[in-house]
Amino acid sequence: MRVEQIKIENQNNLIQDYRNQNKRIMDHFDYGFTEYNKRLKELTSRSFQRQELVEVLTQLNKSWGAPSSTLRNIERLKDEESVVVVGGQQAGVLTGPLYSVNKVISIIQFAKQQEEKLGIPVIPVFWIAGEDHDFDEINHVYMERNHKMKKFKVGQRVLDKRSVSHLELDKKNMSHFINTLSEELKETKYTKGIFTIVEDCLNQSFTYVDFFARLILKLFKNEGIVLMDSGNDSVRRLESEFFVQMIQKQEEISHGVFECFNEITEKGYSISLDATKDNGNLFYHKDKERVLLSRNPEGNWVGKQQEVILTTEELVAIAVKSPELLSNNVVTRPLMQDLVLPTLAFIGGPGEISYWSVLKPAFHALDIKMPPVVPRLSFTYVDRKTEKLLTKYNIPIKAAINGEVSVIKDAWFKEKINPPIEETVTEIKATITKAHEPLREIAKGIRSDVNNLAEKNLEYIIRDVEFLEKRIILALEDRYQKELNDFTILENVLYPNGLQERIWNPIPYLNEFGIHFFEELSAYNCPFEKEHFIVYV
Repeated sequence: MRVEQIKIENQNNLIQDYRNQNKRIMDHFDYGFTEYNKRLKELTSRSFQRQELVEVLTQLNKSWGAPSSTLRNIERLKDEESVVVVGGQQAGVLTGPLYSVNKVISIIQFAKQQEEKLGIPVIPVFWIAGEDHDFDEINHVYMERNHKMKKFKVGQRVLDKRSVSHLELDKKNMSHFINTLSEELKETKYTKGIFTIVEDCLNQSFTYVDFFARLILKLFKNEGIVLMDSGNDSVRRLESEFFVQMIQKQEEISHGVFECFNEITEKGYSISLDATKDNGNLFYHKDKERVLLSRNPEGNWVGKQQEVILTTEELVAIAVKSPELLSNNVVTRPLMQDLVLPTLAFIGGPGEISYWSVLKPAFHALDIKMPPVVPRLSFTYVDRKTEKLLTKYNIPIKAAINGEVSVIKDAWFKEKINPPIEETVTEIKATITKAHEPLREIAKGIRSDVNNLAEKNLEYIIRDVEFLEKRIILALEDRYQKELNDFTILENVLYPNGLQERIWNPIPYLNEFGIHFFEELSAYNCPFEKEHFIVYV
């Protein structure tokens, strides 16, 4: 395994400016990339429920079969000097896309780096967004079939909006799904062992969060990653007093985010966030479904369809007595992380960093500062077959990673057509049109129906030429099918309509390189200032 740095083109301007620490965007954050000692001073002035946190995390991680490395890290949170590096993601099927494991690797690496620099315990924590309810976002995996990326979906149907933490696995359906995926992969020396582990994790799980957590702990069993399910009832009880604060400060939070959103968009940045002054930024769980709350003109907390109507006093009482009935949205989730965990830094992807840029007023409304926000590490994995194809066609890896293979393929194919078919056909059509003109002139002087017939005649002749052009191209494609398939393989592996990590699942890489593949990468010391890495395996 060797790792090389590379630059990604065409990133959105907010992320580019954030990486460059441009003042226009950095004014919306409390800390720069290097101010961790300053952040520590802020954390020492605050108190955290460390004992209760340790108890909840221990119970959760033990229920998922956590290794001793994880349990030791949880115990280290009792140390008043200890801090965490946190990032999170939804509980995708078989861990979801590669960026989920890349985020785990980022959290582990950054925690190691900061522990060495600061000389205090720094614990890596992965926050599973178990309260999320959009099953369609997590229920599928992409695999390559017949040189195309095919979407394989879990057969289980989910018709309501219950949190994934409370969504029971249909094990028969999931087992069939896993078997289908295994049949798509070529058998290697690791195949049997990998799918045995997957099946064991499935058999011991009750929900999709359980399944996700067990797999992550298997992939990183020596790295001490600590998992936290935000949809778990014990975690919600830990969050009770913070829900109260968010309810009481709703107006300040929502108004601040709304004004900041307008300010940032006026600077030309684009952010995918629905920001209004009426946002409640909390969900209420009614009949096992999540209902997003907003404030109506009377000041009550209501659902979009008026399925919930609560006064502030009633909502506060729920937060105190039944906090498991509440959950966070994208605005309050970062606040909750920071209130529950002594957060040294948050590790986020491009989309997260974009919407975090409007959250500074929300943090300040609760008298805390936004933690340093660190762009996660981004990887593209290149196996030997792919590397050989790049060499064979003299394609620079940077061009491939930036989605230029299709352009290179078209140029390569054009070189194989001699004389060039497109130019030749264009010339022939122009010649025919000119040669045909006297006939059309004669027809025009006779009768309108004959004139129309002449025009149609030209169309038929041109159409026949175009038909021949298409048949010639198809014949040439047949001749060079193997080479064109090579280009398609490169596109599918390296840039399948976007970065590899957004489409591919870890399973094919585990099948090819074994269960320890991602854990070995987490042992590398990648500089977080760099935006992308190529991992040659």
